[in-house]
Amino acid sequence: MGIGLAAGMLAAVTVSSVPVQAASILDEVTDLETTEDFAEDTTYSLLRGNNLNYGNVKVQRISSNEIGIYGLTQCHHVCDTVYLSLYLERKVNGSYGTYKYWEFTANNATSLSRGINVIVPSGTYYRVRGYHAAKDGSKESTSTLTSGILIN
Repeated sequence: MGIGLAAGMLAAVTVSSVPVQAASILDEVTDLETTEDFAEDTTYSLLRGNNLNYGNVKVQRISSNEIGIYGLTQCHHVCDTVYLSLYLERKVNGSYGTYKYWEFTANNATSLSRGINVIVPSGTYYRVRGYHAAKDGSKESTSTLTSGILIN
């Protein structure tokens, strides 16, 4: 009987759980973010077009409340119009949305680039989305998107 009682006591194991807060899950680094202070993306024209060569965007942490963003649209030759749109996206409640944006054009150019320093609220992730296009008769375009970097 002593063995049966001991076996019964071993079977009575209590399981405890630790509550998980949803906010801590949202703050974790996902596949959309990096732990680095810098992120970059370059996309070449998908069709190997006649006008557009590639687009490039970068985002970099400068301080606890300032980031630098950069974009470049590069053509194969002088084009009638070159386009560059930069969208600074901020992560709020687990998803990214446009925080600020800028649109630039250049006429009779082979490339168009801009660098901008932006003061931002700290405590969240920021990323840059770019739209790059070149028009010389026909218009060719591509887009870019960096990973998010934490500004804190």
